[in-house]
Order: sequence, then structure tokens, then C-alpha cells
Amino acid sequence: MKVYTTDKIRNVVLLGHGGSGKTSLAEAMGYLSGITSRMGKVTDGNTISDYSKEEQKRQFSINASVVPIEWEGYKINIIDTPGYFDFVGEVEEAVSAAGAAIIVVNGKAGIEVGTIKAWELCEKYKLPRIIYVTNMDVDNASFRQVVEDMTELYGKKMAPFHLPIREDEKFVGYINVITETGNRWQGKEVVPCDVPEYNKANLQICRDTLMESVAETSEEMMERYFGGETFSEAEIRAALRISVCDGSIVPMTMGSNTLCQGIYTLMDDIIKYLPSPENRTVAGINMKNNEIYNCDYDFSKAKSAYIWKTIVDPFIGKYSLIKVNSGVLKTDDMIYNVDRDIEEKIGKLYVLQGNKPIEVPELHAGDIGALAKLTAARTGNSLSTKATTIKFGKFEISTPYTYMRYKPKNKADVDKISQALQKITHEDQTIRVVNDSDNRQLLLYGMGDQHLDIIVSRLLNEYKVEVELTQPKIAYKETIKKTSDVEYKYKKQSGGHGQYGHVKMRFSPASDPEATYEFEQEVVGGAVPKNFFPAVEKGIQDSVVKGPLAAYPVVGVKAVLYDGSYHAVDSSEMAFKTAAVQAFKKGFMEAHPVLLEPIMSLKVTVPDSYTGDIMGDLNKRRGRVLGMNPIAGGKQVIEADIPMSGLFGYCTDLRSMTGGRGDYSYEFARYEQTPSDVQEKEVAARAAKVAENNVED
Repeated sequence: MKVYTTDKIRNVVLLGHGGSGKTSLAEAMGYLSGITSRMGKVTDGNTISDYSKEEQKRQFSINASVVPIEWEGYKINIIDTPGYFDFVGEVEEAVSAAGAAIIVVNGKAGIEVGTIKAWELCEKYKLPRIIYVTNMDVDNASFRQVVEDMTELYGKKMAPFHLPIREDEKFVGYINVITETGNRWQGKEVVPCDVPEYNKANLQICRDTLMESVAETSEEMMERYFGGETFSEAEIRAALRISVCDGSIVPMTMGSNTLCQGIYTLMDDIIKYLPSPENRTVAGINMKNNEIYNCDYDFSKAKSAYIWKTIVDPFIGKYSLIKVNSGVLKTDDMIYNVDRDIEEKIGKLYVLQGNKPIEVPELHAGDIGALAKLTAARTGNSLSTKATTIKFGKFEISTPYTYMRYKPKNKADVDKISQALQKITHEDQTIRVVNDSDNRQLLLYGMGDQHLDIIVSRLLNEYKVEVELTQPKIAYKETIKKTSDVEYKYKKQSGGHGQYGHVKMRFSPASDPEATYEFEQEVVGGAVPKNFFPAVEKGIQDSVVKGPLAAYPVVGVKAVLYDGSYHAVDSSEMAFKTAAVQAFKKGFMEAHPVLLEPIMSLKVTVPDSYTGDIMGDLNKRRGRVLGMNPIAGGKQVIEADIPMSGLFGYCTDLRSMTGGRGDYSYEFARYEQTPSDVQEKEVAARAAKVAENNVED
């Protein structure tokens, strides 16, 4: 592949709902540009961008992948992204590297939740965009309906650049609104044709809207427009490019991916209207003087780049996908990783075409490429020279809230599983692995149930280790509400020295309810020698790890040793520790023990129309709604306190209730006493487990 300068590069991310046709669009572009000699199909598992075994098996995109294509002397870096919400992290990474977007809409299904989310992402990152409507070869696909729906949602900025020509319910050609000419497909060729009579009224409406937008780009244009002058095609295109780049106009076009119709004009429009990196800005912090460093994709400035994605593949190895923010990266350059404080020789430079690495001699500012085997590098790291160290801000990645407990099927695989998960988390930043030591469980966090299912499948197929997911234990805690006064004498005689430890203790709620325990001694007259006090405290310390009620950690207990007795020969630290353990069990159960459950502070963001359903569902989950706050876009943020146990399955249920339009987040708030029925259930479950195993968990 040739080396391209900044002005000849376009970085375009494909966004849209799952199944809208993003991957097949990338495939059609690749085919038309000559990357492949035949078009692959998602159903056949042979597309350029869906190259992983999981993607081929499930027939949808899981990872963001780059398909660089050469077109009319330009390089278009197409970034194909997943449409399903469980893989939003991949989309966020891709958007951080893109300079523009194509929002793909299924002409048959129309506007879907993924379309709206794609639009919101473009608004957030100020990305110029084109709306591309697919499946125009299908009978009931309606470009007009999509235009009307998008205009209703987002106003007059929606501007059809092309209109479909249909004959006998077949998609046979298109009308160019700018040139007011008709075009018809004959095999692979496009031939001019007359504008059909039924299209003329709609063409005039679209044309007038475009001319108004062109006129608004400057006062001079406005005067000429009102003076009745017509603009030349070059003037129209120049003015439209300005409007598209600043987001005041969003072009709409259409085509058929499978028939490769409309793709040629789309790629031309990408080059004509979407910005090159030199038209966009990027800045970091110069770590030498703590001042802002405006890189702005300037090839003449010091080299800098950032890693927007990592690929760790057992077969092709590790690649760090980079976007060059300034300068020109060349083979064998020394590059300094600001975040890891490591300088490395980058060796060879690549561009990745799906999973196929293509070696290139250099990458100019604004280009997207890949570096192999940067051992310490991670997604989000900043790369620069040591002389000019530049650190870039990290892009936002969604927080995973769905989690399950995982266990190795084979205990000998524990280390392998840990290493495999570490590699997977390098690739996917929306995966978290947490060791919940309090409850002796390993937790796997992801964006949804499907996400977790795919991680398990990848572990098995790529790393040859098997794990099973189960519902995690809630991080309950145990405490007491009243006081108790107990005595325990540990006495054992087995020939020779025996064991003797005798304690009298009081147990009560601690002054700090969050403290694990408080220990005091009030022994007088040497009833228990001072040297045994630490052993008694050690017994309490061991006891609070697994409480007597349901084997959960104990908090907020005060233990006071006030009396006891000892034997000059048989008493030992072990004897007093054992006596303290038994006294704790007895005293705890006599002091009105209760189970505490974690309460989470929950925020649910949904469109207004769903608030009733959401609040009804939260009540069923023992949630307490605290209030609602309206936000932009006709949405409400519902704030509630909810027990942790009420959040199991909430991701799936929320998507089901809102058609995927709802989002949620939560954080730990406090512990509260559980209702008696929940406590009884947990205690009974614990008793059943002990009876079944005849051992403590």
C-alpha cells in the first residue's frame, strides 16, 4: 500500500444498529476498490472485517476492525464497528480514532435504537456524518420514510444528496440532487438517464433545501441567492463541504450493499465532503513544560501518536493500533511511551486490513496504522519522542455493570485462565476481573450477558481453558443489634500437658458500625494473664472472617474480655484462642444477629415514555425511587436506592423494557439491615450447604 499524506486521508467510522449492514458496506467498498476479487458475505463468514472465529460463528461484528481502501488517489480508513450494545467499548474506541462517521440505516427497518445512539455519539464527539440507507434493492425499503423520520428527529439539517429511481418495484438508479441529473445502472456501469416525472417534485424540494443551506454559508452567497443567481456546481460543492464539516448539513444517500449499487457515489462523497485530518484539531500536554501542545495532525511537528485499540490474538500476535497525531512515523523509529515510561524501537510499521498486516515504510500525521509487539503498550497510551513528550487525554469507555462469578472447570487451569483473561482485558477495556476476597469468589464484569458468554467462548476456543459462570454471592455482612454476656471454658486432657482456656466476655454493637471489630479487656486481679490477651484477640479476629449466622464477614462488633481463669501448666495461647472463638460464636448468636445487605445508588436514564414501567419494576426489586431529573433529548434520569440483589439480570430486563433505549449506572452507597424473609432464606441456604457438604464453605 502506498504512503498517503495527511490531506489525502479520510478516517471514517461505520455506525448503526446491529444488522443494519455496516460489515457488508465495508465489504462492498473493499470489493469496489479492488482489495478483494469477490464480495464476502456475513452469512458465509468470509468478510474482511469480521475475521474472528466468534464473529464468523455468530454472524455479527464483535470487534472494531480497520479496512483501509485506496480510492481515486485517496486513502479511506474504514472502521467497521459492532452494532450490538454489549460491544459499545469497541465503538467508543473506533470513534476516538475517526474524523467522520457514516451512520448506516436499514431501509427496510428504518430508524432503530442503534441509529439514535450512533447520532448521539457523533454529537458528543462533534463528528461530521453521512446517513447511508441500505437494502434499497428490497421491495419495502423506503428512503423517503427514513428521510422524513430523520428530519422529524433532527430538523432541516438532513439533506438528501441522492434520490432513488424505482421501476416495477426495483431499484434501478438514482438522481443526483446537486446536478439534477438521473443515472441508471446497466450491469456494473452507470449511464445517464432522464429524471422520472414522479421524482421531479421531490427533487425540487430537496434542491431548494440544499440551495438555502449553500446560501447560508456566507453573506455574499445569501445576497446572490436572494438576487436570483444560480450557483455553479463547484461553488455548491465547496459550500456544502464547509456545512458538512461543521455539522450544519448531514447528507443522506442510499444504495444496495449486496448489488454494490450506490457505493461508488458514497466513496466519492466521503472524499468530497468529509474532512481530512488536517481539518480537525487534536491537542495534548507537553510533559516537559506542562503546556498545551497543539498537534493538529501537522506532519512538520514532533512525532506523536496514541493507541486507540489493542489486538491480542493467539495466532497473529499482538498489535497496537495507533493514530498518528503529529509528525511522520517511520520504520525503526524510537518511540517513547509516556504512560509506561518506556522507550522502544517500533520496528516495522503496518496497516491492518481486517486481520491482515500490510507493511508500510511510514505513516503520516492523521493516518491509522499498527505497531507489532510493543510489550508494555496498552490501549489509551500516548506515544511521542523523548525530546518532546506529549500526553493525550484518554477517551471515555463505558463502565461494565453486569457481572457473574466464574470458576475454572479444571482447577489446574487457574493460572492459564488468569493469563488469558489478562490478554483479553488488554483488548477489551469494558471487561473487568475482580477478586472478591471477602466472599472468596472471582467476578467477571462485562457490558451484558452476551458479552460474558462470548468471553467464556473465547477462553475455550482461543486459549483452550474452560470456565463456568454462576450467580455471584451477594456481599452480605453480619452484625449484632443487642448485647450478650457469655462464658466459655476450653478444657482438654490427653495425657501429659492438657489444654485449658477460660474466658468471660461481653459482646455489643461497636461505636463504629463499619469497623470489623473492637476488642477491649477489663480483666482485674490477673484472672487471665496479660500474655494471653493477644491470643483472645486473635480468636476474635479469626471469627469475624466468617460469621456464625450465614458465614458472611462480620462488622460492627465490640468484644470485651472481663474475666476468666487459667491453669499454670495447661493454659496456652492456642487454648485461649479456641475459647475466644467459641465464646464469639455463642455470644454473637445471643446478641440478636442480623444480616446486612449492600445498597446501591442507581441512576436509570430512559425516554420519558418509559418512566412508569421503570419505577414499577424498581419497586418489585425492593428499590426506593428518590426522584427524577429531566435531561436533554426528552429523557429522564431516575435515581433510586436498590439492594445489590435487585440488580441481577437488570441489564437484560432494562433493554427489554425500553427496546434498548435505557442506560443505567450504579455505585455502592451503604449497608442496611435485610428484611427478615431475606435473612431467613440466606441462613437456610447456608445450613443446607453445610448439611450437604458436611464442611464449612
